[in-house]
Order: sequence, then structure tokens, then C-alpha cells
Amino acid sequence: MKKEQQCENCSMRAKYDINPKSLTGRFWRWHINFCPGWNRYIKSIDEDSRKLLCEKYKLKQNKYL
Repeated sequence: MKKEQQCENCSMRAKYDINPKSLTGRFWRWHINFCPGWNRYIKSIDEDSRKLLCEKYKLKQNKYL
């Protein structure tokens, strides 16, 4: 399995989606700010999906262009 695909099914991401204020959820949100795997993943998806993720996780869209 490619690393880009692991981000889509990440258990920490799922925990963030369930409870963003949990310790694991907050750690995952902090971690994606510098994670090379996340950066590759988000740059590999189509522009519409990228925009939706940026809105959902309150990310700076211009960082992922």
C-alpha cells in the first residue's frame, strides 16, 4: 500500500473526525502541519477534494497548491 493511501484511512485521522478535541485528534491535527506523507497525499488528490479537506481541517489552501 502506498503512503498516500494510508493517510486516507489513518486511524488517528478517524479519531480526529470523531472528536477533534481528543488528545489523539489534536496530535493528528498538529502532526499534519509538517508530515511529509500528508503533504504528498494532499497534493496527489484532485483540486476539489483538496479544497474540501482544507475547509474541513481548516488548512491553508495556498500551502498545498
